[in-house]
Amino acid sequence: MKVLFLEYPKCSTCKKAKLWLTENGVDFCDRHIVENNPTSDELKGWIEKSSQPIKKFFNTSGIMYKELELKSKLENMSDDEKIQLLSTNGMLVKRPLIIGEDFVLIGFKSEEWKNRLLQP
Repeated sequence: MKVLFLEYPKCSTCKKAKLWLTENGVDFCDRHIVENNPTSDELKGWIEKSSQPIKKFFNTSGIMYKELELKSKLENMSDDEKIQLLSTNGMLVKRPLIIGEDFVLIGFKSEEWKNRLLQP
């Protein structure tokens, strides 16, 4: 099973996650989340597939999130507006992301990744 791995290469968590993937022999396609930002259509599909709220896809600890004061603005935005905003800049998107055929993993949680990616 080959998965899509979205990362920001300078992110220390993404570096750890990529090393984990490599060490565990997970077949993945690497994608730079800023140079090749997710489109609104991709995000819609991933959000649906993840069964997670859109808020989980925001990088709430990021500088841009704070500069745009999104903590207070998101509650007044529609889902479409949130998705459109996420699609404008990869730095707004929580990373790393793993996109599988029927699942999405948000952020690096080694136990969750092990359970999902290392199953026989």
